[in-house]
Amino acid sequence: MYCPAHFQEDRPAELHRLIAQFSLATIVRQDADGLTADHVPLLFQATPDGAGKLLGHVARHNTLWQLSPDQELLVVFQGPSTYISPNWYATKHDAGKVVPTWNYAVVHAHCTLHAIHDPEQVRQLVTQLTGQHEATQPHPWRVADAPADYTDKLLANIVGIELRVHRMQGKWKVSQNQPKQNQQSVVQGLLSEGADAQAQMASLVQARSGL
Repeated sequence: MYCPAHFQEDRPAELHRLIAQFSLATIVRQDADGLTADHVPLLFQATPDGAGKLLGHVARHNTLWQLSPDQELLVVFQGPSTYISPNWYATKHDAGKVVPTWNYAVVHAHCTLHAIHDPEQVRQLVTQLTGQHEATQPHPWRVADAPADYTDKLLANIVGIELRVHRMQGKWKVSQNQPKQNQQSVVQGLLSEGADAQAQMASLVQARSGL
């Protein structure tokens, strides 16, 4: 993706944090019908080589898992994003030379896919995914809470996928190209909206601009 140096985010911890928080990935591939995109929640897992892998599952009827193991896929994780009004720029009063924009944070992972068919491995994978997403619940649901014959039937209809990461790129477009007074006023404008997405973006602007 196009990414000026001042928007580049290379720190692995930041990339992994966004993936954990916004885990619904868009997996883009080229097949016989052209470009195809699937939307799959994925779990990042560290590997000894430092590159990591992404784990998830798809329906057995989804041809994604049938890809050649050397075909590269683009996996996109979309983090906080929001419209930025020119009214929020402190410098608006200086000749009005401001325009709207859109702030966002995104991670692109370039991967190859390996299918997982072993029933016990698929069960463990589903258990891991469930554990991550249920962690904030007062009484987390577990795979074992459902009848075994019921989950066995469902597990037979899915295939696990392991996406081996070859490289990652992060882009945090969060007002770094604005003067300090505009960064401060953008944070105020975002917080005045009172919505979660704007509050998340305000935190990113503050973190990247040192406010």
